[in-house]
Amino acid sequence: MNLITIKSRRLHMEIIDLSQLIHAEMPVFPGAPQPQFQQVARVETNGFRVANATMNYHVGTHMDAPAHMIASGKTLDAFSVHHFTGQAAIAEFAELSSETITLEAIQKYEPILHQIEYLLLKTGWSKYWGSEQYFKNYPTLTPEAAKWLTSFPLKGIGLDAISIDPITSTDFEIHRILLDKEILIVENLSNLNAIDADFFEFFSMPLWIKHADGSPVRAVAMIR
Repeated sequence: MNLITIKSRRLHMEIIDLSQLIHAEMPVFPGAPQPQFQQVARVETNGFRVANATMNYHVGTHMDAPAHMIASGKTLDAFSVHHFTGQAAIAEFAELSSETITLEAIQKYEPILHQIEYLLLKTGWSKYWGSEQYFKNYPTLTPEAAKWLTSFPLKGIGLDAISIDPITSTDFEIHRILLDKEILIVENLSNLNAIDADFFEFFSMPLWIKHADGSPVRAVAMIR
């Protein structure tokens, strides 16, 4: 568990890393290319070290922009940096016996949805990271549940699974419902079990790339 505790006479907080490590053998969405890394300069021969990385914007813990699925949607550089952080809470579905998060199941979180800007769906699937099970049978929102969530002033929704849609989806309906309302999506979160607070600050900062339809992020929770 990647956990940092900062203490001082004025400040006491925990910063919990919610991100997956990016490397050449990491899990990627089926059909997507693996990240590639190439060493182009070395300290021993060049006096400095530099490596090149080739990867798409949607590897590891990453954020989807509306432009990822909506032709006229915003790219990430069109959002204020303030949009990538906010008060957050977890919706617990790790013990769900179904592959669907229904409207009835999500509605019990209505009281907290009026108080937060990011909702993190805890499916428990991050424990399968690196195995074939990670791509199978993870819980996903029904269209009705996703549409209901768009009635709240959320900046984003995150989850600890490969996609907010079923792996077999071809129309990516849940992506489209949320992104059409400019609710950003953060996928492949990790370590949600380490958060024991009802509310916390969530940070999910994308690279500032022009016209990016998504970006890897270093997602963290800050608990005061």
